[in-house]
Amino acid sequence: MPQLNILVGTMYGGALDVAEQVKPLFEAAGYTVSIKEQPVVEDVKEQALTLFCVSTTGSGDFPGNFVPFVRQLKDQSPALTELNYGLIALGDSSYDDTFCGAGRSLDAMLEDLGAKRLGERLEVDAMETFMADDAALPWVETWIDEQSLKVA
Repeated sequence: MPQLNILVGTMYGGALDVAEQVKPLFEAAGYTVSIKEQPVVEDVKEQALTLFCVSTTGSGDFPGNFVPFVRQLKDQSPALTELNYGLIALGDSSYDDTFCGAGRSLDAMLEDLGAKRLGERLEVDAMETFMADDAALPWVETWIDEQSLKVA
């Protein structure tokens, strides 16, 4: 079975909860899934498909557990032309300009490194959706279908 890594950037556990909730959908689609709470660049260098679940903190910042990964991306600037990815960004629209800032920044960074986002980025607004997985589960189901990701 092909490998899928779900890389998580979380402060209070919301993004991790989303990753754990969507994991069975990918397993049912034929993937071996690993959730990475302390991701490193090697987790994406050799991957064909990765899902990012990233919350935004402070003024559009990355959660503390995700900062070393972002620093590695900036320092190493690896060519990620083989990487296809999906992105679930969690945020709070009451923060206006920085809403889903970490997810948006990550998206731009990955694009600059040659990675290809499959489909649209999901932005989950805590002001509208109490449980982020309520938005993430149907999005992942649709994403798997629309991107023809089933291998089972």
